[in-house]
Amino acid sequence: MEKPIICKIKKIIKESPTVKTFVIDRDFDFKPGQFAMLWLPGVDEKPFGFSSKNSFSVAKVGYFTEKMHELKEGDIIGIRGPYGTYFEPIGDKILAVAGGIGAVPIIAAVEDFSKQGIEITTILGARSKDELLFLDRFEKVSKLEICTDDGSFGFKGFTTEKMKEILKEERFDLIITCGPEIMMKKVVEIANEYNIPVQVSMERYMKCGIGICGQCCVDDEGLCVCKDGPVFWGDKLKFIKEFGKYKRDASGKKVYY
Repeated sequence: MEKPIICKIKKIIKESPTVKTFVIDRDFDFKPGQFAMLWLPGVDEKPFGFSSKNSFSVAKVGYFTEKMHELKEGDIIGIRGPYGTYFEPIGDKILAVAGGIGAVPIIAAVEDFSKQGIEITTILGARSKDELLFLDRFEKVSKLEICTDDGSFGFKGFTTEKMKEILKEERFDLIITCGPEIMMKKVVEIANEYNIPVQVSMERYMKCGIGICGQCCVDDEGLCVCKDGPVFWGDKLKFIKEFGKYKRDASGKKVYY
C-alpha cells in the first residue's frame, strides 16, 4: 500500500453550516468522480471525493469529519490516491443530478465536461437554501435548476420531481448523479423509463481504498466500490441487489435506508 503524501492546508472555505472545503498545497491529477483516502495522524483515514484538483469538501457527520472541521490553515493531512472509476461523458448534452454532499463529485464532472464543449443542465438539491453547495461554480458551467426540500430557495420538492419535468421537455445523451442512495435509485429508474444511459457515484464504508480489505464489497456480485466504483453505469447496478435498499456499517451489519 502506498504511503500518504503529506500536504498542508492552504485555505478553508465554509460552504454551508455543515460543509467545509479544504484547499491544499498540491495538485492531484484526478478524473471527476475519483476519490482519495485522507489521513489525520492519530485519528483515522477515510475516503473523500475531489471537489477540484487541490481541494476536498467535507460534511461534518461523524468523529473523523468533526476532527477535519477542527483543522486550521497551515495544518497537515495525508493523502493517498486518486482511486476508483470516474464519470465518462458521452454525447453533447448531459443532465447532472446532485443531492446534498453529492454535489462534490458532480461539480468536478460538470466543470470538466463543460471544457469539452458539452451542454450541461444541473439539478442541485438540498434540504434548505443554506445547505446548497457550489452555486456560483455550477452557474458558470451549466444551466442550473435548484431544489430545496423546504422550499426556501428554488423548486420546492425533490430533485427527481424536477428531473421528470425537464425530461418531458428535453432529451439528454447521459445522466450522471450523486447524492442520497434513495434519490439515486429513483434517478436510475427515471433514466431507464426514458432509455437514457446513467452513471451513479456510490458510497460505502471503506478501509483500504484499493480493493484489499473487502469492506466495501456489495451484494451479490462482490464488486468493490473502491476499485470497481465508486462510479457505476446503470446497467451494472441491476446486479447489485442492495442498491437503494441498504448498506453496511463498520461491523458489516446491514443498515437499511
